[in-house]
Amino acid sequence: MEKYKIERNSVQETLLIPLYGRKMAVELFPDLFDDVAAVQLWSKIDYDMAKQSKLKLKIGAIMAGTRQYDLAAVCRRYLTDHPAAAVVNLGCGLDTTFYSVANGQARGYNLDFGDVIAVRNQLLPARQLETNITADLTDYSWLEKIDFDPARGAVFFASGLFYYFKKEAVRDLFINMARAFPGAKLAFDATNAKGLKKMAKTWLSAAEMADIGLYFSLESVAELSAWSDDFDNVVQKGYMTGYRSLDKRFGFWANLLFNHVDKSGLGKIIEIEFKKRAL
Repeated sequence: MEKYKIERNSVQETLLIPLYGRKMAVELFPDLFDDVAAVQLWSKIDYDMAKQSKLKLKIGAIMAGTRQYDLAAVCRRYLTDHPAAAVVNLGCGLDTTFYSVANGQARGYNLDFGDVIAVRNQLLPARQLETNITADLTDYSWLEKIDFDPARGAVFFASGLFYYFKKEAVRDLFINMARAFPGAKLAFDATNAKGLKKMAKTWLSAAEMADIGLYFSLESVAELSAWSDDFDNVVQKGYMTGYRSLDKRFGFWANLLFNHVDKSGLGKIIEIEFKKRAL
């Protein structure tokens, strides 16, 4: 089968970094990370990753795999009580989380810009109970494209997305989602202002984000709780330790770093429950 070629310095190239990390995580620790779809997907792509040190690759892979594990864990827990819920991947890229949590009843929605969905439709065409949707998340017309029933519920998640959004845009998005999807849950990864500045010097630099202070970062969940009366519960968990303990096989120095990421607030997973409405 002819592989899908992705050129350097293209929009599509930005989709590969998290995918490669998840693929590496599965290969390094198959008993801890189950995103085998990422491994299968990578085999379809013609792209040569730049060489990096083994330690840097391992740390990046574990962090990418852990983020996917965390968000999948949130979805699975929600589906335990809402087996027919909508599972909505915001800014999906080439993420395959729905493959991991699909239960035969839930319906998956993958949302991203048109050029990304075009690539996804070729490499990850929608399967049964799954829909790929072209959407700009700041254009709220996408809210109507989700088949939402409060009785069935919905769980939304975003992986590595909101770092690119200005804080006001994130606030408005969350408020509109809470109004449109009462009783739903939203989960995403975040960092604090210090972490965002660090990221802006490295892998966010290509986004040409002027005035980094305007972009979304989070010091405390109390900030989010104050945004809307439609937020019923807001919880913060550790990015690396919030959903399971660190594995000794990661290595002493790697685990020291991972603990620092969580304790310093450089990495966190946020869960927001939207308030239910009386029927």
